[in-house]
Amino acid sequence: MNWIEVIGYLGTGLTIASTAMSTMIPLRIVALCASCAVITYGFLIGSAPVVLTEMIQIPFNAWRLYQMVRLVRDTEKAASGDLSLDWLKPFGTSRRFRAGDVLFLKGDKAEEMYLIESGRFRIAEHGLDVKAGDIVGELGMLSPGNLRTGSLACVEAGTALCLSYSEVKQLYYQNPEFGFYFLKLTSERLFQGAAETLRPENAGTEVL
Repeated sequence: MNWIEVIGYLGTGLTIASTAMSTMIPLRIVALCASCAVITYGFLIGSAPVVLTEMIQIPFNAWRLYQMVRLVRDTEKAASGDLSLDWLKPFGTSRRFRAGDVLFLKGDKAEEMYLIESGRFRIAEHGLDVKAGDIVGELGMLSPGNLRTGSLACVEAGTALCLSYSEVKQLYYQNPEFGFYFLKLTSERLFQGAAETLRPENAGTEVL
């Protein structure tokens, strides 16, 4: 076995290793290393198809790696005090709602959460107004049976970013760090909401 074959086997081994990984950041890093090894091997043996295939894959893996690293960084930043969830925008769908539209009713099956971008929404059962920058519905993912504990209706026309629980779960399984920081962030919001209801002027108000 010569050193050129060693490079080829190295690329093969790294490719197999990347497919066996369950977390996204290590997977992308190993896949990029595999592509570099295979490109080197393909260049040395004069195989243009091998080189071309890997060169096409490198930008995709590099972009996905950047997205996941940025996601973890921004989630960690949010969990450390900046409770903005704008970093979720690439993973959701923006929808427009008119005044009077009902997004969900109490007791409905919860399948997505909403980041309010504009307008005003209200949770009638708890007397809570939800405005731009607020998030609502994320606790349904953690509640028993995933059932809504209140109804959300649009009071003033606006838009909301809709993020399905399945997307959140996928991000979690791809990168456990995201799951840890997202749980911490959700807990922070829950405690903030509880503290808000304990203020004298808000006595008797519940948190969704």
